[in-house]
Amino acid sequence: MMENSQETKTLSKLNLDRPQDFRFHIAYEVYSQAWEDNTSESVRVRLNELVSSLGNSENGYSAFYGQIGKYRKDLPSFTSGNTRIITQRKRAWQESDTKDRRNRRYR
Repeated sequence: MMENSQETKTLSKLNLDRPQDFRFHIAYEVYSQAWEDNTSESVRVRLNELVSSLGNSENGYSAFYGQIGKYRKDLPSFTSGNTRIITQRKRAWQESDTKDRRNRRYR
């Protein structure tokens, strides 16, 4: 009787960090965070492919960040539209700050 010996590979995080290369080190930190956030094996295989291809090419950082963006949880979503900036005169800010401090002091 022949046994079917299927090896179950345990997927592990690649240890390619190069602290002396700042750009690669930051990209590796992004990869590490994405690795910890995703538990799916197919996603982790793709993350390993992305970071290993980054180690082979010099100009692939923009492509790396473009492809890893969908696997990141800490990346805020882009919202388009006009943003309103509210300004305040220095004197008005000082008055409101003084009032807030006084209220905190006597609570």
